[in-house]
Amino acid sequence: VQLQASGGGLVQAGGSLRLSCATTGRTLSRYGMGWFRQAPGKEREFVAAISWSAGGTSYRDLLKGRFTISRDIAKNTVYLQMNSLKPEDTAVYYCGAVLLSTAMYGSRWYDPALYEYWGQGTLVTVSS
Repeated sequence: VQLQASGGGLVQAGGSLRLSCATTGRTLSRYGMGWFRQAPGKEREFVAAISWSAGGTSYRDLLKGRFTISRDIAKNTVYLQMNSLKPEDTAVYYCGAVLLSTAMYGSRWYDPALYEYWGQGTLVTVSS
């Protein structure tokens, strides 16, 4: 599976961005797709995840209501809609793919060590 993240950029606080993660290479029916982010000097942290087939979602608690993950099966693409952005959202955002079985069918979406494939990351900078 190859993942290509895009959509990052510079935005003012309160603004919105939509990130995309285009996938190629194999069917994702047995996978979940996750978004993570990593700020300078910090560990990679879970943002959101979605089951490719069933569409079930999970979010980092503090981001619920501002961020929305979705997928377009026909386009083989996962999206992360980010609204009401804050300076603390500044980070490189990565998309990853994890086998549903490995992630315990959603109970361990948050663990980046379980993800099998990663995109290259896209930088989001939120100015105050």
